[in-house]
Amino acid sequence: MKAAFGMTYRFARRVVIGIVGATVLLAGVIMIVTPGPAFVVIPVGLAILGLEFAWARRWLHKVRERISAEASKRRSKNAASYRGES
Repeated sequence: MKAAFGMTYRFARRVVIGIVGATVLLAGVIMIVTPGPAFVVIPVGLAILGLEFAWARRWLHKVRERISAEASKRRSKNAASYRGES
């Protein structure tokens, strides 16, 4: 009986995380073409999905790397323009 409950709980948790994460991710994707903070909501959706799914953790890792690279590129560009370089 206890094993069946544990299996049911794990399955229910996976389903709930999948639904909530997919909803948040879908909202973020919709926000790409509508007003809204898409680039904040999409990683949040991936983080929720990443609690249960390895593919979401991989995508989140790629998104974080891309955001970090863009941020450092913009910082160096802003620093160069501040110093008067082109």
